Amino acid sequence: MNILFMGPPGAGKGTQAERIVDSFGVPHISTGDAFRLAMKEGTALGQEAKKYVDQGLLVPDEVTNGIVKDRLSLADCDKGFLLDGFPPHAGAGRSA
Repeated sequence: MNILFMGPPGAGKGTQAERIVDSFGVPHISTGDAFRLAMKEGTALGQEAKKYVDQGLLVPDEVTNGIVKDRLSLADCDKGFLLDGFPPHAGAGRSA
C-alpha cells in the first residue's frame, strides 16, 4: 500500500499519518526526514541538498526527487509507505 498525503501545514496530515502507520505498519516518510537521512549519510544527493540548506535556500526539485526516490528504495518500503509532503510545489523545491 502506497499512500501520498498532500495539504497545507496544520491540515492534520501528521495526525492521520500516525494512525495509518500504526494500523498498516508502513513507514511514514517526510521529505524533511529523507533530506536529513541523506545528509547524515553523506550521499551525493545529500551533499548537494546540504549546499542549498546551509544557504537557507530551497532544494531544487530534481535533487528532492532523487532523495525521495533513494529513500523509497530502502527495504522498509518493500510493503508500502506513507509519503508526506511530496511532491514539492512546482518550481519551488523543498528545504529540510
